[in-house]
Amino acid sequence: MKSIACKQGQEINRSPALIKVTLLWTVLALLGGSAVSSLASDPVGIYAFVDKVVLEPSEGSPERIQVWGGFALAEGGGDQYSPAQRGYMYFKLKPGKETICQNEWNDLKSVAGTGKIVTFGTRYGEKGTVRKPNAKPENPDVYPTGWGMTKNSRADYGPVKDLLALREAKPKSK
Repeated sequence: MKSIACKQGQEINRSPALIKVTLLWTVLALLGGSAVSSLASDPVGIYAFVDKVVLEPSEGSPERIQVWGGFALAEGGGDQYSPAQRGYMYFKLKPGKETICQNEWNDLKSVAGTGKIVTFGTRYGEKGTVRKPNAKPENPDVYPTGWGMTKNSRADYGPVKDLLALREAKPKSK
């Protein structure tokens, strides 16, 4: 075993096994730190559960979509989101991105009614408006293309926890 002298006459063990363990712990600490910082800059624009989807004027050739359910929208930078709220979001095709929009709309339709939490849009662009259930569908927002629609697998994250609680609560009756 190799050792080196250090201040005040103490020796430090420099065995290969100790060096490997020290290196492993250093790498794990660095990776853990990057995981925490990645949550501090969440790029997702909208977390949602989808109750139903209405495609307009028809499912075969949609130009607009109503997405009904619960939503938490990104606010500013970092990981801040609006409180989860029920209602619907009303979108129209994004010019030049029609196929992308329609593909994502099909993805949203495929999760409607499942209770799964999904994400779409981007924090750094327009996200649209959550409308009250009794609001007339007019003046649709441009659909927020971004990271695509993805299914969320985390239940321990702020906007997801809020949406899970909202999903379990009964909707207010009119």
